[in-house]
Amino acid sequence: MNAAVDSAPAPRTRSRSLRHALPYLLSLPALLVCIGILIPFFTAVVYSLMRYRLNLPMMKGFIWFDNYINFLSDAAFWNTVKVSLVYAALTVGLELVLGLGIAILLQKPTRFHNAVSILLLLPLMTAPALAALMWKLMTNPNFGVLSYLVGLVGFTDFRWASDPSTALLTVLLVDIWVYTPFIMILLLAGLRSLPKQPFEAAALDGVPRSFVFFRITLPMLMPYIITASLFRLLDSIQQFDIVYSMTQGGPGDTLMVFQVQSYLEFFQYTNVGRSAALLMILWAITYFLSNVFIKQWLKLRERTHGHG
Repeated sequence: MNAAVDSAPAPRTRSRSLRHALPYLLSLPALLVCIGILIPFFTAVVYSLMRYRLNLPMMKGFIWFDNYINFLSDAAFWNTVKVSLVYAALTVGLELVLGLGIAILLQKPTRFHNAVSILLLLPLMTAPALAALMWKLMTNPNFGVLSYLVGLVGFTDFRWASDPSTALLTVLLVDIWVYTPFIMILLLAGLRSLPKQPFEAAALDGVPRSFVFFRITLPMLMPYIITASLFRLLDSIQQFDIVYSMTQGGPGDTLMVFQVQSYLEFFQYTNVGRSAALLMILWAITYFLSNVFIKQWLKLRERTHGHG
């Protein structure tokens, strides 16, 4: 009997120890993921400070910030910066306008609207590289269906991605087709979650729809717009799949975005140091832009709580 009483606290002690250890056990996967992210990141930082070419391994050594300094006088680098920022601005801007327009059309939660919103998500389920290859076939000047259709309206021999003047337009079409549903579904969720009282009051007072949209809907929807724009911006400025699959950064350097330029520096020119430096500059630009968006989102949240 005494032995049974003495052994009773043991399970309670183990349970208490397990409760203390549980937070650390649950955070272990996040710690492992963090370590898995930081190791390649700091490896890239080290390589960016080195003269490191795979075809000249004996010349490997630290040159510190020379890779970055050389970019300042490199016209190709500034072209990459310009192309990447223009590409990101155009894709995010156009997809935001189209996604918002589609979300407004599907705002009323009917069976038909729900079915259409599901169908519109199909492009988002396609891998960007596969979507680019599919569009490459459709824009083929010999047998592409899109080339045939534009030929019917008078644009014969439309060069699409093979012409510097239309290459950006072609890649934008692919990006918009793939990613507009992402913004649409986020904004649609935001629209359907907005409180109904302001809109009912505006309808009773006979307020014009344009006033309701610009003075009620947009301000209330702005946190969702900023969130959608941030996600798309971070993805768009790092675009690789669509651009490389369609044009490999060409014709010439027309679409030489950061990721494609870094890829070519590594695998074509075997310049590991320059490739890593390009990626670190891309990381710095992405970090700066994401900070700007997050600060705007926090300001909106504070303003909302202040009014509340």
